[in-house]
Amino acid sequence: MMLGVLRRRVTTGGSSSLILRQSLQSIRPAASTPRVCSLPEKEILLHPTPRGFGHVCYFSHLISPGRSVSSGLMRDFISVELMALKQMWSRPFSSDGGDSVDVVVPFMGESITDGTLAKFLKNPGDRVEVDEPIAQIETDKVTIDVASPEAGVIKEFVAKEGETVEPGTKVAVISKSGEGVAHVAPSEKITKKAAPNKESAPQEKKEEKPKVETGPTTEKPKTQAPASRKPSATEPQLPPKERERRVPMTRLRKRVATRLKDSQNTFAMLTTFNEVDMTNLMKLRSDYKDAFVEKHGVKLGLMSGFVKAAVSGLQNQPIINAVIDGDDIIYRDYVDVSIAVGTPKGLVVPVIRNADNMNFAEIEKEINTLAKKANDGTISIDEMAGGSFTISNGGVYGSLLSTPIINPPQSAILGMHSIVTRPMVIGGNIVPRPMMYIALTYDHRLIDGREAVFFLRRIKDVVEDPRRLLLDI
Repeated sequence: MMLGVLRRRVTTGGSSSLILRQSLQSIRPAASTPRVCSLPEKEILLHPTPRGFGHVCYFSHLISPGRSVSSGLMRDFISVELMALKQMWSRPFSSDGGDSVDVVVPFMGESITDGTLAKFLKNPGDRVEVDEPIAQIETDKVTIDVASPEAGVIKEFVAKEGETVEPGTKVAVISKSGEGVAHVAPSEKITKKAAPNKESAPQEKKEEKPKVETGPTTEKPKTQAPASRKPSATEPQLPPKERERRVPMTRLRKRVATRLKDSQNTFAMLTTFNEVDMTNLMKLRSDYKDAFVEKHGVKLGLMSGFVKAAVSGLQNQPIINAVIDGDDIIYRDYVDVSIAVGTPKGLVVPVIRNADNMNFAEIEKEINTLAKKANDGTISIDEMAGGSFTISNGGVYGSLLSTPIINPPQSAILGMHSIVTRPMVIGGNIVPRPMMYIALTYDHRLIDGREAVFFLRRIKDVVEDPRRLLLDI
């Protein structure tokens, strides 16, 4: 749609100024008299079309032959065009005299070009309010809600579930007045009941025809054809069996699978283990949990202790925080800790920025905020981008021991596990202690075993005696 109309009128002769003045007055009666000159002149009028805008802007400029358009006018022209485009993009598209509003896919992020329309949260005929989610779009990283731009009644769905959509794609139409829109809930039941009758009617008519013609013209081969058109280019499809069902993978699950396999193919991964006595850290939390909640408004957990221990270990062994890039090694002078969070839709890894400058309370608040967003599906791309080191806590699910996989483009990942009371020898005596196995998987191309063991040993020392953090020893 053109945002402006360009009219150029070239006049010559002695009556040029009179014709220009009459032309401008007929278009802008209230405007002041434009500048004129005796040379042949060109008049340029730009005015955006009134549809979708509450006002009309006029620009006039007189250009003599051999003169170029001033840079100020060009800047004004470009700024008006960009402002109009932004205004149109942010507003819903209207039709039918402004009663119908088109619902389009919003901007999904700089690195996301398309997504899959997972499901509609509403039905045609349902009333929705402004900014109320009506559909969900799954991308490679997050799930995005498509919100209603206006309050009204859903008239129809244009897109279908499972389709690939891009930003700006029309998915639904909303009637602001609700006129002519009937609620579809009861009609769905009627159509479902009437469907068998409609299918049986043609069959009865076919039976009235000669049986010789109807016998070979069965539709069974047609229904089997689509099933045979789904060969996989990478893996052979297994033949169907009883009590099995085939469900397409979500885009997030596909992305996770691709990244994990790429990590396995790229890194020379090696895992080293150690065990940690959790007695002192658990006692610290038990002694100060009430005072901590009263002052900071958040519970004191174990994750903040391990994040602080990881920061101390990364500062002592900077190579763990580095990464290989081509023939170079990139050393990071900051610590952004990624926390692996398992959600019903897949694994996401939000990032705690500048964890080296945060205290226990700030870390706990950030973890709670990111975990809630991840489970609700409202976490953004920026909150998961980057990260220089990852901590994965499989202990919340009861995992006793595991070998975590590196999260590229990082070089190491720390795995936490469940706390189990085991008999330990302390001072020559066998006593029960709450113990946890910890694992560090690292890229052996960059990190030697010496640095990996020292790092894991630092984690053990700090967790077993948190006073080391205060004394920096």
